[in-house]
Amino acid sequence: MSEHKKTGIIKKEDLQLPDDERLEEGPVVIMECVENIPCNPCVAVCSFDAVEMEEITDTPDIDFEKCTGCAFCVTECPGLAIFVVDCSYSDEKCKVTVPYEYLPVPEEGEEVMALDRKGEEVQKAEVTNVRKSRKTYAVTLELDRDKVWDVRGFEVIE
Repeated sequence: MSEHKKTGIIKKEDLQLPDDERLEEGPVVIMECVENIPCNPCVAVCSFDAVEMEEITDTPDIDFEKCTGCAFCVTECPGLAIFVVDCSYSDEKCKVTVPYEYLPVPEEGEEVMALDRKGEEVQKAEVTNVRKSRKTYAVTLELDRDKVWDVRGFEVIE
């Protein structure tokens, strides 16, 4: 049995990831969808045919060369299991776009507390973009490059 089935926490090693060269090219989607359940809105919403599934119960496969990191799949995933990583613009900083369905919704320029998959604090991060699609927001955070694989959520600092 995979460790995430016991703990509920997905690790970087459990994921399909782009190579370092692709990460340096610009934003790219990271899917933390590891369950074989009937679901495919990520396939339907992708205008670039970067997300594929043979069967509706398969986990999605990403063609990282086709992916533009547009983040439309982030807001469509009912499991909140899709993120976008962008490390192309700085040697020290990266951006991660996360799904968000809570209130209050942060504003661009606001400082939030970035959280890991367990909900534990990682570091303060700046909100650089907020986009809404139906009920889910896609919120982009700028954070230290070495934290990009840890951060998968945030809380608004009050």
